[in-house]
Amino acid sequence: MPRKLPPNVERNHVKGKTYLSFRIGKGARIRLPDDPTTPEFRAAYAAAMVGQTSKPSIRQDDPGSIGALIASYKATGQYRALSETSKEGYSSRLEQIRVDHGHRQVAGLTQERIQSFILDPLADRPGAALDTLKKLRILIKHGIGKGWLKHDPSLGIKRPKGKEIRAWTDAELAAYERRWAIGTKQRTAYALMLNMGTARVDTHRLTWHQVDAAACYRRHKTGVEVDMAISEDLEKALAATPRKHVCVLVTEWGKPFTVDGFSGFMRDAIQAAGISDLTCRPHGLRKTLGRLLADAGCSAHDIMAALGHKTLAEAERYTREADRKRGGKRAVVKLNEHRANKSPQTAFTGLGKIVKNERKTTP
Repeated sequence: MPRKLPPNVERNHVKGKTYLSFRIGKGARIRLPDDPTTPEFRAAYAAAMVGQTSKPSIRQDDPGSIGALIASYKATGQYRALSETSKEGYSSRLEQIRVDHGHRQVAGLTQERIQSFILDPLADRPGAALDTLKKLRILIKHGIGKGWLKHDPSLGIKRPKGKEIRAWTDAELAAYERRWAIGTKQRTAYALMLNMGTARVDTHRLTWHQVDAAACYRRHKTGVEVDMAISEDLEKALAATPRKHVCVLVTEWGKPFTVDGFSGFMRDAIQAAGISDLTCRPHGLRKTLGRLLADAGCSAHDIMAALGHKTLAEAERYTREADRKRGGKRAVVKLNEHRANKSPQTAFTGLGKIVKNERKTTP
């Protein structure tokens, strides 16, 4: 006969293994140690009774756990081949998943559990929820390959919608240029991001050597090399910028910016220009370049090369939006031309009247 359990403790059977959890009514389950006779179980049960939901200490190398799956994935060549920047982002998110859900069994993952226990707590942070789902699907694919799962339990879960960084409007571009004249550090930073499409992590460390002959740099995020010409606007801004360091942009103390320091510098410059909309961000200048290139009639391949995209999907979005805008304008022009050239077959003044033939016949 199974040992009688304390009140509100239930047995959960998953894939042939039994787990103990504390639950009141239909509330959330709190995982408890497996042996109800141990001091660890009694301490966890007492904590659950007073509302403390801290997870019991479970070894992350327990076979079949999400923690063990994360450790297995990080040992693969796929993970090791990531760039240092990508690996840093992956590691941060995977560690958060391990801390929050490393005790869960991979075999017990279902669409409902992923949504309820992993994604729903991040509902107020759609960006974090989306990144968590992406990393979780990478882990699930790895788990299927190892035979820990037979199918993908995340199928059917909709991607959380985050707030995409938008391009600047023409009015915002004009406001910034009015406030920061050519020759100021703020205008040079703006010109670099707008004309080269660099992200903040690339802009703050651009050197004079990279921009003297041509705008050539390697994207820090993806490692893609970008080689493009210097535009006339950027050439004017660079010509008026003092050369005090090997880097184009330096702080008031003559040293290169850090990434976070440069972000703060640009945010202050945007606010000083009277742009109060918080969705107008420095990275939006990169999006603005894509929009301007598409409006100028550049192909998706040209935009892909200029912005250093690894796939055509992002570049094609710019061209589709530009084609739709141009198509709408062409449609109205054709409609106006059609209306101007079309003459009515019957004049309105003649409607309902019998028109007499006043032409006289010759005798």
